[in-house]
Amino acid sequence: MSTHTPITVARGDGIGPEITDAVLRILDAAGASLDIEEITIGESVWNAGHPAGITPDCWDSLRRTKVFLKGPVTTPYGKGVKSLNVTVRKSLGLYANVRPVRAYAPFVRTKHPGMDVVVVRENEEDLYAGIEHRQTDEVRQCLKLVSRPGTERIVRYAFEFARSQGRKKVASFVKDNIMKITDGLFTEVFEEVAAEYDDVEKERYIVDIGSALLADRPGMFDVIVTTNLYGDIISDIAAQIAGSVGLAGSANIGDSCAMFEAVHGSAPDIAGQGIANPSGLLNGALLMLRHIGQGDVATKVENAWLKTLEDGVHTGDIYDATVSSERVGTAAFADAVIARLGQEPSTLPKARAGTGAPSLPVLKPRPPQVKKHLGADVFVDWAEGERSPDALAQGLIAAADGVLPLIMISNRGVKVWPDGMPETFCTDHWRCRFQAEEPIDSKKVGVLISRLIDAGFDVIKHEGLCTFDGQPGFSRGQGQ
Repeated sequence: MSTHTPITVARGDGIGPEITDAVLRILDAAGASLDIEEITIGESVWNAGHPAGITPDCWDSLRRTKVFLKGPVTTPYGKGVKSLNVTVRKSLGLYANVRPVRAYAPFVRTKHPGMDVVVVRENEEDLYAGIEHRQTDEVRQCLKLVSRPGTERIVRYAFEFARSQGRKKVASFVKDNIMKITDGLFTEVFEEVAAEYDDVEKERYIVDIGSALLADRPGMFDVIVTTNLYGDIISDIAAQIAGSVGLAGSANIGDSCAMFEAVHGSAPDIAGQGIANPSGLLNGALLMLRHIGQGDVATKVENAWLKTLEDGVHTGDIYDATVSSERVGTAAFADAVIARLGQEPSTLPKARAGTGAPSLPVLKPRPPQVKKHLGADVFVDWAEGERSPDALAQGLIAAADGVLPLIMISNRGVKVWPDGMPETFCTDHWRCRFQAEEPIDSKKVGVLISRLIDAGFDVIKHEGLCTFDGQPGFSRGQGQ
């Protein structure tokens, strides 16, 4: 008797319950050995007064089964509510978001019939850290956090994935020509890790031209690895140009837990109508089956699904009178897949056999670099008079009273003092750089901040200016 694998299932919001029911029926008919624990998360939980959208007993289930098949969840707008998807990914350490994208021409309309790309997206940091502040009346900030260990894990995972799947190239998408420290770190680590995989070709693209090329010539790409925000955007672009975002599933992989879902959202506008395409969640479930060692069932279901597409049995989102034979709803589509279990496609490539599970990367120890302090960028809320940078500088220099020299003021990143341009538009948010030429005792920064506050300046925050092994750990101002 086969052992049933425990998994946690949440039906989610919007179209979630409909497509989850369809997927579970298909998996059951195919003989998947699953022991299902159902939990309720999302909108109803928020409305019941749980600000995280998930209750402690649900976390207990996820940590017990370690495998989560999740229907799409609606994140309420404008209530200060955090995305539950992001919360689950980060809380359970699901650092790798794997999004395979294939074209299914000629049965699903696309301009790129041979497209077969996998986006491996870092899942825990970058702007999705969600650390935001309103700092002044006019300016708000979002912190972009990129760590060396977080980057190394995702890059190693991408190369291990490529190797396990027999794929030949891994391309990095970055914006390191602008964000030289954060995206620059991603590139630095990518180059270091890539050197250890001489059987896999490496490529690097600036994310804007890389995205343009992906949309125009996706055959150039095989595996793409990138940071959180870029990965979210380009994977949706890739799925849409392949035929439909509604067909794409994703895996969220960590050292001990994993979550599987559709790429698309909860689509509340069509909820309850029985017309949603369950294919995205089904493809997420196929990734789950391979992850838990039931690759034979995954292959059986995927071939039946491909045969259903070939036979022209399509939901409304991909229906095309020139190739479709029947327009069906959610339940009828599931019935069509179930009826074709044991069959294989004749035109589309058959499902790949095997588990497709790469080895999880092991981080290599790295000695810490020597850190020395030079000063601080002090951010102030200042909107007096005509917002003259010269007037602000005079006041700051007087208040600092020689503790640290003021060498620059910038506004929204552009240097406005000394020798700023009168045409530069200024808000009420100013970065004031106090920097010594030689390393200092960090206590001086505290003295400086105290003197500025005593002088009446509204200090929002400060960021240390440090070197690491003698290299600056901060960027220059634009125009500095």
